[in-house]
Amino acid sequence: MATIEECRRALGKLSDNMQGAGGEVRAAAALDRSVSCHITDLDVTFAGRLTGGRIEVDDTLPGPPPERAQIRLAMAGDDLVALVDGELNFATAWGSGRVKLEASLLDLFRLRKLL
Repeated sequence: MATIEECRRALGKLSDNMQGAGGEVRAAAALDRSVSCHITDLDVTFAGRLTGGRIEVDDTLPGPPPERAQIRLAMAGDDLVALVDGELNFATAWGSGRVKLEASLLDLFRLRKLL
């Protein structure tokens, strides 16, 4: 099972990858939205913002997200690490229910370029 620190590092790596991307991926990451990532097996939520092409984690909170972020993710810690390391395909994980992504329809269309 991934630790809280491993999950935090994975989100940092994802943020670095997004900021270093070009073209459509960079444009998709240019949103300014509140973000939460609930790590279900650790019952912890990373809350922050997607801004400037990066995910800025402002808080680590116990339990599910207390407020509804504009972009919401939920998954096990091992799945987060595997996604960021390229060992797990997002579409497959999302389709099987291992990863949950909630956002407005417009944001989902923009975010699909990141996946």
